[in-house]
Amino acid sequence: MADVYDLVVIGGGPGGYTAAIRAAQLGKRVACVENRRNKAFGGTCLNVGCIPSKALLDSSEMYETALHKMRRHGVIVKDIGLDLAAMLARKDKIVGDLTGGINGLFKKYKVEPHHGTGKLLGGGKVEVTAADGAKKVLETKHVLLATGSESTELPFLKFDGKVVVSSTEALNFNPVPKHLIVVGGGYIGLELGSVWKRLGAKVTVIEFLPRILSISDGEVAADVQKLLTRQGLEFHLETKVTGAKVSGGQATVTAQAKDGKELTFVGDRVLVAVGRRPYTAGLGLDEAGVKYDAKTGIVQVDEHFRTSAPNVSAIGDLIAGPMLAHKASEEGVVFAETLAGMRPHVNYDAIPSVIYIWPEVAAVGRTEEQLKEAGVEYRVGKFRFAATGRAKAMDETDGWVKVLADAKTDRVLGVHILGPRASDLIAECVTVMEYKGSAEDIARCTHSHPTLSEAVGEAARMAWAGNPINS
Repeated sequence: MADVYDLVVIGGGPGGYTAAIRAAQLGKRVACVENRRNKAFGGTCLNVGCIPSKALLDSSEMYETALHKMRRHGVIVKDIGLDLAAMLARKDKIVGDLTGGINGLFKKYKVEPHHGTGKLLGGGKVEVTAADGAKKVLETKHVLLATGSESTELPFLKFDGKVVVSSTEALNFNPVPKHLIVVGGGYIGLELGSVWKRLGAKVTVIEFLPRILSISDGEVAADVQKLLTRQGLEFHLETKVTGAKVSGGQATVTAQAKDGKELTFVGDRVLVAVGRRPYTAGLGLDEAGVKYDAKTGIVQVDEHFRTSAPNVSAIGDLIAGPMLAHKASEEGVVFAETLAGMRPHVNYDAIPSVIYIWPEVAAVGRTEEQLKEAGVEYRVGKFRFAATGRAKAMDETDGWVKVLADAKTDRVLGVHILGPRASDLIAECVTVMEYKGSAEDIARCTHSHPTLSEAVGEAARMAWAGNPINS
């Protein structure tokens, strides 16, 4: 009889590989199966998501800075050019370095890697089918499903991988599109739209809803649209895409505006970014008795990530909650530690989110809209970066910090940041919320001067005391 693993993880993304490593650190014998849709461990995030998109965002921001911002600092650069091939190669090297790092960690902690499609056979067995069709069966005491998600395709706007594309293909446009049509005003469309706008494309965003960033704080969404419009992106809200035709490397997209007017957009690339759904193809959920929502694909789990099938659990994008890499990673750690007899938890009220446009957007906790709907009395503290010395010195004065605190207890209920390096500034607020802290707690922390973090302290002071020092 073959050796039995303590845990087989199906899916090698941030949730899966983190769970595998943590379980191995705690003495478990672990195997991790990476679906063959990815060339390397790391899942969507490392291979075709978080990491390559941020590499392009940073590179394109440097190009934008050289073209339009450096002169204001007294720096004159002549003959600025774009080497797109070099930019894409840099992106690919970063991906390779990080996915290679996972292989090193697997080796260090003795996690056994398997490349192929994992399928539940029931009875503690997982079938792995390699790219060449070869099959093998792994026996295990526990299975963790962590296969992530995939881009949602519209029935009348199907991906062809060339003109009509998902976010994966939008990471590798070469040359820069003349006109990129983005269907969907969420964070993926805005991030990739920003990349190609900076590099020279005309970018048109078509959104069905009355606003972009539908789950963000409303004030954030409104100001983001103003800033991106100023940067050159064009928005059509409350506009429904009704169809598209592709011919001669061009797409003609038809849409209907709120007033019933028929609109036509012609572009050489169409990015469909209307959301993502759990990736469950080939997992054998039905045969194994794993219950899931037939409409959304979301796998049903209890508070310990257990599915309806014995000894089969699921985390990350497969289950309810925000589809964020760090949420999946945290769930992976908690699952592994629970398996080892520990009693950890995930605080879903303190999971931050970031949108890597410029200026950045970061948030944790509830929005004003959510608090109003729940009937919660709250106070608002808001402070603009333009009033901080550091932001002025950086020439990055757009945006603000907003702290939402309970009107009776002063407990921080949410923080929303639109501004430079919001992705880093939010960590302080996450920590305070994790420990159920108050706006006063943030305000009384000493923030270095001059720094961007002073805006966080001042916004908290306004929420707590009613008036910041520097405004």
